[in-house]
Amino acid sequence: MPRLQQQHLTRVWLIVGLFAIIIVLDFFTPPPYALGFLYTGPILLASSRLSRSATVQATVMGTGLTLLNLFIPKAEWMNSSNLMNRLLMALALVVTGWLSDRNLRHEEAIARHKAQLQAQEQLASAREDFVSTLTHDLKTPLLGAIETLNSLQQEKYGAVTAAQQKVFSAIARSHENSLALIETLLDVYRNDTEGVRLKLAPVDLVAIAKEAIATVSELAAKRRVEINLTFGESNARPLWVNGDALQLQRVFSNLLTNAINNCTRGGKVEILLESDFNYQVVKILDNGRGITPDELPRLFDRFYQGHSDRQSMGSGLGLYLTRQLIEAHDGTVWGKNRFSSKEATSRSQRGASFGFRLPVHQRSEQLSAYLDEIS
Repeated sequence: MPRLQQQHLTRVWLIVGLFAIIIVLDFFTPPPYALGFLYTGPILLASSRLSRSATVQATVMGTGLTLLNLFIPKAEWMNSSNLMNRLLMALALVVTGWLSDRNLRHEEAIARHKAQLQAQEQLASAREDFVSTLTHDLKTPLLGAIETLNSLQQEKYGAVTAAQQKVFSAIARSHENSLALIETLLDVYRNDTEGVRLKLAPVDLVAIAKEAIATVSELAAKRRVEINLTFGESNARPLWVNGDALQLQRVFSNLLTNAINNCTRGGKVEILLESDFNYQVVKILDNGRGITPDELPRLFDRFYQGHSDRQSMGSGLGLYLTRQLIEAHDGTVWGKNRFSSKEATSRSQRGASFGFRLPVHQRSEQLSAYLDEIS
């Protein structure tokens, strides 16, 4: 006989034995004493060790035997005191059975929930291992190919013609774009699963904006897009925030790349920096086609690429990553059309406006203001 089946039979016989003992005690005890409450023992045992149906059966049996004692061995049902005691005991046994069953269902629900959490943790762990392995397996050959192409361009393996240099440059750019996409995918995945990790320090948004312009200058030149850095009503001065310089530069680069890709050749992109009370505000303005009403609610969704009439299609992750990083800095990010539909009466009044604002780093801002006063 299997061990589990043997254990089940042992529990059943234990409960039957308890019922037998309680029946003897209850039915042979003088009427003033009622021992029907002892049936709670088998009921609780059935609830904790057996199935739900066994709990119901034990409850019905205990309640029936408690009421049966009003008639056997002597008719005690005419005695109001004994009748009331037995009815109250029967009610208590029913409540005990019901509460035991409810507790059992709660324990089963908790067990299922724990199992689901463990399964989710195992899935998350497997997914993390998969992404890490996949990223490594994809990055390694790309890095090797880029290094090889650089060596070929530097003529380490022999002379290279101008036509070959052009081909090697195109292949290298393609590999670098693929590598950047892999890095972005990995960053997005890590941010979603582990949260954004920031190295916070006082950061000047003006300096970061200039670095970002230098980063995208090659793309802007290729698209023949002019990039200008301007200030609002305030004078050109440092705009300090408490942030991660590397991640904020990625935000600038993502927004600038998006603006350049939305511009036609010969277009213009403007970075507007402003101070707004307790916030530093950055706006990236372009004179491209603008944003359609269907696109507006989904601009910062993961993998959303919008309409396909852009100059260059991206991965749909740049704006999503931008939102992750800005929100991790306790800031807000937005995207909208530069002009309303009523104002946009000509092609020159089209374009999009993306921006974000971050809390001011008060100490650095006060120090900067002080230095401006004494200079």
